[in-house]
Amino acid sequence: MKRNIPATICSVLSVFILMSVIAICIPMTVPRLLGYTVYTVISGSMEPAIPIGSAVYIEAVLPEEVEQGEVIAFYNHGAVITHRVVENRRVAGEFITKGDANAGNDIEPVPYASMTGRLAVSVPILGAVMAVCSGTSGKAYLAGGVAGAILLQILGGMLRKEEYT
Repeated sequence: MKRNIPATICSVLSVFILMSVIAICIPMTVPRLLGYTVYTVISGSMEPAIPIGSAVYIEAVLPEEVEQGEVIAFYNHGAVITHRVVENRRVAGEFITKGDANAGNDIEPVPYASMTGRLAVSVPILGAVMAVCSGTSGKAYLAGGVAGAILLQILGGMLRKEEYT
């Protein structure tokens, strides 16, 4: 039995495209299923530890468990900020925070109620990729990739069928 090289190429390319789409979607979906919140860093206030374009995975914890030096995410005037804890004022129920790249502490203390969680991990560049993929055009590209992979599988099947007729 001889090999049908075009059919094999179609199948391999199809699998590669599908695996790529899955690999892109896993960091956006699986952590959310495990209870993490995912944000994309859009400012340089935490550089170099957390560069612009990083994905940050935030875990839910009690504010009282947060220690000095840990990074938390919190709401501030409608935006989510990720800064380091300088002091956890447990009695007052607030944090003093600071961006690593900022000269001084943040002006306003962060009330416990504003905290969304503590940084579990950050992945440079991934946030920028996720931002593109979660937009309308990114979703269209991912859907197009899946559709293209399906068409390649169909084409590979047709080429194999021709081989036997």
